Amino acid sequence: MIRLARPADHPAIAAVVEAAFAKPDEARLVERLRADGDVVFELVSEDGGEITGHILFSRLWADRYEMFAALAPLAVRPDLQRGGLGSRLTRAGLDTLREFGAHGVLVLGHPAYYPRFGFSAEAAGRVRAPYSGSPSFMALALADGAFDAPISVAYPDAFAG
Repeated sequence: MIRLARPADHPAIAAVVEAAFAKPDEARLVERLRADGDVVFELVSEDGGEITGHILFSRLWADRYEMFAALAPLAVRPDLQRGGLGSRLTRAGLDTLREFGAHGVLVLGHPAYYPRFGFSAEAAGRVRAPYSGSPSFMALALADGAFDAPISVAYPDAFAG
C-alpha cells in the first residue's frame, strides 16, 4: 500500500532512508526539510504495517508564479530494491504532484533510472539551479510549457546542509 506519510512514520522512514543510502546524509536531509517546513508531501509504502519505502517532494522557489518541486530522496529498503517498489512510489508521487497543481519537478538522480518516468537532462537545460549542467540533474514537465522558457530555481536551505 502507498499512502501519505504520518508523523508516527518518521522513525521508520529514517531507518529505511539510512539503510537505502548506507549512510545518514539523506535521512538528515529529510529531517531538515521537515523542520524548515519545506516538504510538499511524503509518501510511504507499507507492507504488513511496516514501512518499506519512502519518497519526498520539497518546494522550490522559482522566478515564476507556478509551483515547482524537487524529488529527493527516494528510498526503498535494501532487501526490496530492484523489485519495482521505487517505480511505484515515483509514479504515485508524480500523480500526487499533478493533483497538487505542480507545474514541473526536478531531480538530481541516477541518469539511467529517472528517464523511465519522463525526466531528462535536456528538459533541465533551461533551468538555472545549483545543480545545472550535471547529467544527473533532470526535469519533468507536469504541465505544458513548464520548461520551455528559461527558469531559475532555488532549493531549500536543507540541501546545502
